[in-house]
Amino acid sequence: MSWAQVDPAAPAQPAEKQEPSKQPATPPQSEPSKQDSGKQEAGQQDSVPPDANKPDSTKQAVVDTVNSTVNATVDTMRRLPAQWFLGSYVPSDRNLTPLTLEERRDVYIRQTYLTGASYLKRLFSAGVDQARGAPYEWGGGLGGYGKRFGSRYGQFIIQNSIAAAGNAALGYEPRYDYCKCTGFWPRTKHAIERNFVTYNETEVERRVQIPLYVGAFGAGAISGATWRPATENPWKDGAYSVASQAGFGVLSNWLQEFALDIGRKLSPQRRRRHARTSGSDAAQP
Repeated sequence: MSWAQVDPAAPAQPAEKQEPSKQPATPPQSEPSKQDSGKQEAGQQDSVPPDANKPDSTKQAVVDTVNSTVNATVDTMRRLPAQWFLGSYVPSDRNLTPLTLEERRDVYIRQTYLTGASYLKRLFSAGVDQARGAPYEWGGGLGGYGKRFGSRYGQFIIQNSIAAAGNAALGYEPRYDYCKCTGFWPRTKHAIERNFVTYNETEVERRVQIPLYVGAFGAGAISGATWRPATENPWKDGAYSVASQAGFGVLSNWLQEFALDIGRKLSPQRRRRHARTSGSDAAQP
């Protein structure tokens, strides 16, 4: 206790003010309501950066690119019968025009060496010869088939060379023209007739396919007198080649006449459209 005297009448000294604490008061913790949590989740979704879905968009872009490439490849393959397999031809919506010598040369090269159908025809003919065993001196197996295919293709080169020269000299049309008619039988008749007749330089008047059959006979006779076995008769081989042109030529023209229609029916797009149509019909009660 202090020894200083305290005046009882003196007013009481006020208590010193305490400075408030600098640390802010912590509000009481409370569980957020469902509404607040929903707003918080919505805010988080809105705050997702746009690049968050970038991997999915990149994957979709790659898929779209692959699909586009596949569709373009399929379309190109669908056009192959017209561009590569059938060779030179005149569509039904175009008129025949006389060819120059340079154009005839291009048609000859394409028909003889750059047309897929010409190789398939020789492969088929060699298979027929293999089944007949003609000529029997070449035996069987792959070696015999190779000789027969080479012989058939050599004959084709000779035949087409003679026919191209004759057509150029006479002004005959060497290309196949699609029928301007419609219907199965009219187009079949056109394919048969074009194996025996063609157009002259007027591209309207028809003439007998003399160069074509002279070339067929010459090819058979030349092959029988040169690389085929000595037991073969060149005149007989020439006559057989003419008969083969008459028969297989009709089949070849018929396939060429309807090749584009067959290709369109077998196209993937046509099959998918047919499948969708069939599925919708089946779904109906």
